[in-house]
Amino acid sequence: VSSLSWGLFHALLGIGLVSGGTAALNEVMEWESDGRMRRTAQRPIPAGRFSMLHATLVGTLMTLGGALYLGLALNPLTAWLALGTSAVYLGAYTPLKKVSPICTFVGAFPGAMPGVLGWTAARGQLEWGALVMFAIVFFWQFPHFYSIAWLYRQDYEDGGIRMLPVVEPDGKSTGRQILIYSLALIPISLLPAFLGMSGKLYFAGALVLGIALFYVGGRLVSLKLATGNARSKQRARQLLQATVFYLPLLFALMMLNPK
Repeated sequence: VSSLSWGLFHALLGIGLVSGGTAALNEVMEWESDGRMRRTAQRPIPAGRFSMLHATLVGTLMTLGGALYLGLALNPLTAWLALGTSAVYLGAYTPLKKVSPICTFVGAFPGAMPGVLGWTAARGQLEWGALVMFAIVFFWQFPHFYSIAWLYRQDYEDGGIRMLPVVEPDGKSTGRQILIYSLALIPISLLPAFLGMSGKLYFAGALVLGIALFYVGGRLVSLKLATGNARSKQRARQLLQATVFYLPLLFALMMLNPK
C-alpha cells in the first residue's frame, strides 16, 4: 500500500472521528430542540436510545481522539485545525441557532473546513489552493442551507431555531441571500483554473454549473411567494437537489481535469 493511500486513510479516519464526535456533542446540546422537530425527533437522545452521559462521553472521546490521531498520524496543523473547527461549530454556531439568523453565516466557516483539512493533511501547510477550496464550499452552503430552511421552516420554528425563513417567513431576505451567494459562487468556482489547479475543461464545466445553480435559485425567488407556499417549497426542493449535485460534480471536474 502506497504512502498516499495510507495518508488518505489517516485523513478520512481522523477527520471522520472529529466530525462524528462534534455531531454527537451538537445533539447533546440540542436534544430538546431535536425532540420538537419532526425531522430530528428520532435522533438517539430525544428517542431515548442514548443517555446524555453516554452521548457526551462518546462525542468527547471521538473529537479529542480524532484530533490526537491526526496529529500523530499526519501533522499537528491538521489536528489543530480540526479541533478549532469543532470548537467554532459547538461554541458559536450551535448556540447562535437559537439567537439569530447570523448563525448560518457563522456556521459556514466550520462547514467549509473539510477541503482545507484534506489539503493540510496531504501537504502539511496552508496554501492558496486550500483557501480556494474553503471559499467554494463557504459560498455554496448558503443556497444549500437556505433551501433546507425554506423547506423545513415550520420544523425549525417549532424547535426554536431562528433560521432566516423563520424570522422572515415572506422569503424576501432569504431569496436575496440565495441569489447573492449563488452569483458570487460563479467567479469563486473559476479560481482553480486561474491558479493552475485545473484546466480549461474544469473552467467551462464550473461556469455551466454555476450559471445553472444561479438559474435554479432565480426560479425560486422569481415566484415572490412566502416560504410556506406549496409551490415555493417545490422550487426550494429543486434548489436543494441542484446544490446536492453541484458540489460533487464540480470537484469531480477538478480531479479529472488537473492543470
